[in-house]
Amino acid sequence: MTAIRPRRSALYMPGSNARALEKAREIAADVLILDLEDAVAPDAKATARKQVCAAVKAGGYGRRELVIRVNGAGTPWFADDLAAATEAGPQAILVPKVSAPDELHEIASRLDGLRADSTIAVWAMIETPLAILDVERIARAARDPATRLACFVMGTNDLAKETRARFVPGRATMLPWLTSALLAARTHGIDILDGVYNDIKDEAGFRAECEQARDLGFDGKTLIHPSQVGPANTVFAPDEAELARARAIIAAFDLPENAGKGAIQLDGRMVELLHAEMARRTVALAEAIAA
Repeated sequence: MTAIRPRRSALYMPGSNARALEKAREIAADVLILDLEDAVAPDAKATARKQVCAAVKAGGYGRRELVIRVNGAGTPWFADDLAAATEAGPQAILVPKVSAPDELHEIASRLDGLRADSTIAVWAMIETPLAILDVERIARAARDPATRLACFVMGTNDLAKETRARFVPGRATMLPWLTSALLAARTHGIDILDGVYNDIKDEAGFRAECEQARDLGFDGKTLIHPSQVGPANTVFAPDEAELARARAIIAAFDLPENAGKGAIQLDGRMVELLHAEMARRTVALAEAIAA
């Protein structure tokens, strides 16, 4: 099993707010998305770029995964954003509005030209109708290591804007898009994060949406406020009962009398080898979070 990196909570931080960038060093999010795009006004783009890249270089964020969201490829800020982000050296660069696999190959070419460190990954926002229609081919680009594609991030607000879909409890309007992107990501071995929840004060609604995303199979959720970090971290982590069950399944298959068996009975239930694989991932995730 490949090493697991927890991505339960991915908090957007406005790059133009120097105080927020400093405060982020103390927030318990697994991922910090330092934003140069939506959260930054046009006249503050250059300042945000400078502040974000300086913050990444300065470090002090501990084990948090640092991701810089650049402006889109069709904007006047993209080239400067990409060059500065590459030089700063975050764990990943998040590219907005990726709608076709060719765009990822073009970004890969640009990163090669910038001599980007091989450790910098590319994350892709899935937030346009065209991206949903072509999501499997976009995810398939990850098969080419040159693209560096490691994660999808759902842009549910932009999808709502472009489709005129309404936000409703349970997200029936968006479930086909979420599941299509999830299936594509899993098919091609990349992580996937759910979109944001807009009502900061609605704690119950936020938790319910986290639970829905977790149950669908998402690795975590993107967030717009530090108050959302704790609930997301809790929901997307295995609880004590789930962890105990996983360890019991692993222990049962490790017994000498069960060696070579494809299925066994445990506490009156049939358990297959695939359940043991799922259990090992659950334990590995819990250990990665504890670390």
